[in-house]
Amino acid sequence: MTTVLLVRHGRSTANTARVLAGRSPGVHLDDHGRAQAEALGEALIGIDLAAAVSSPMERCRETTELLLRGRDVELSIDEDLTECDYGQWTNRLLSELSGEPLWKRVQSAPSSVTFPEGEAMQAMAARGVQALRRHDRRIAAAHGDHAIWLAVSHGDVIKAILADALGMHLDHFQRISVAPAALSILAINDGSLRVLTLNAGTDLAALVPRAPVTEGTPGGDVGAEAAGDTRAQPSSSPAAQSADADRPRA
Repeated sequence: MTTVLLVRHGRSTANTARVLAGRSPGVHLDDHGRAQAEALGEALIGIDLAAAVSSPMERCRETTELLLRGRDVELSIDEDLTECDYGQWTNRLLSELSGEPLWKRVQSAPSSVTFPEGEAMQAMAARGVQALRRHDRRIAAAHGDHAIWLAVSHGDVIKAILADALGMHLDHFQRISVAPAALSILAINDGSLRVLTLNAGTDLAALVPRAPVTEGTPGGDVGAEAAGDTRAQPSSSPAAQSADADRPRA
């Protein structure tokens, strides 16, 4: 049985600006996001990682570098773990996007959504799940069935992977929240997935009530955080949470 540590990138500059970054280049971790990744890296020090895989986006690569600091771990970059292509929604304010007619479908029926001149959420989910399984087979073959490995990606992609592991339809994946730098853990045995941990590491101080940005944000759970709320946000993405500025939860 292999174990996968799924981590969403730390808080980014787009998250704090409440912008849906998508695949825009030049979006980096802010100081808080770096601190989040460093803290998680400290928590993982005693774990022997066989390998790591990351989205090619800067915010994910920076998170991965901080998590692997001081380790000699094989790192692969995989386009299939990259952020959803939000097309014409890219780089727009989440507050503006929440008024778009398509926003409601992103929250209630994401499997039917294709972003204008962008990617279908169904396609995003499929490539993310397939990438996870492909890397797990490769790493298990190279390091054994008890290997523990790291995957760093984006809110909506991770939510889609977790929904698949839980046997949930994609239309329900907005019920899952994945905060920046949060850790979710999966056990994989003969292709069967079990969720061991979900969205761990959220700052409980963020549970203090704050004015909602909107209900659900593409990009992950970023919208709330962008407002300075470090708590897990309601899924915000076109998938439920690109809230992350990365996503229409990111």
